[in-house]
Amino acid sequence: MSDILTATGVDLSYGKQLAVRDAHLSVAPGEVVAITGQSGSGKSSLLYCLAGVLPPTRGQVRFEGQALDELTDDEISALRRERFGFVFQYGELLPELTVEENTALPLRLAGQRKKPALAAAGKVLDRLGLSELRERRPGQVSGGQSQRVAVARSLVHQPALVFADEPTGSLDSANADAVLKEFLGLARSQGTAVILVTHDPGIAAQADTHYTMADGVLGPRGAA
Repeated sequence: MSDILTATGVDLSYGKQLAVRDAHLSVAPGEVVAITGQSGSGKSSLLYCLAGVLPPTRGQVRFEGQALDELTDDEISALRRERFGFVFQYGELLPELTVEENTALPLRLAGQRKKPALAAAGKVLDRLGLSELRERRPGQVSGGQSQRVAVARSLVHQPALVFADEPTGSLDSANADAVLKEFLGLARSQGTAVILVTHDPGIAAQADTHYTMADGVLGPRGAA
């Protein structure tokens, strides 16, 4: 089966500072890939290159065979909206929306009508044990609950690939383990691939494949 995403010879510079150096990476459909490294190692910079948020200074990222640097701004925005999902360290929920509305946001942005979008969001929230929180706002839920909502939002539109930047980094160990288990379980059940960056080797051990990164250099691909 062809890889869903590949990076070849990717560099990323911030001015004269080289944050990512000659990175090569591949992700198969449904595969969970972890990238570990210390703070400042370049792993988040690489993640945003892979997601098309930051254009590489050199090299190329391809998704389903299409080079991201050949897409227009509108095309890459549509790709991130419809085919990608994102989970951030602090959830980044919109405070003015309810939990259910936050979860439904990718569907609404893709043009789906409100009622079916909320219905789909409700089903994902149910799977994550969050049905009782539907009408609450982000300020009314705990950190662990908020991160579960962020997971639901990233997967509600059944994307091909989710990018997760320290998805449990703001949680205590018990909540982190629970959220990660739910996240990867739901992603795998949908056949959604995941690229997650983390400093925690215990989290990386739950992936299918593991890369390490140090000083902007991505190490060779290996089994987690």
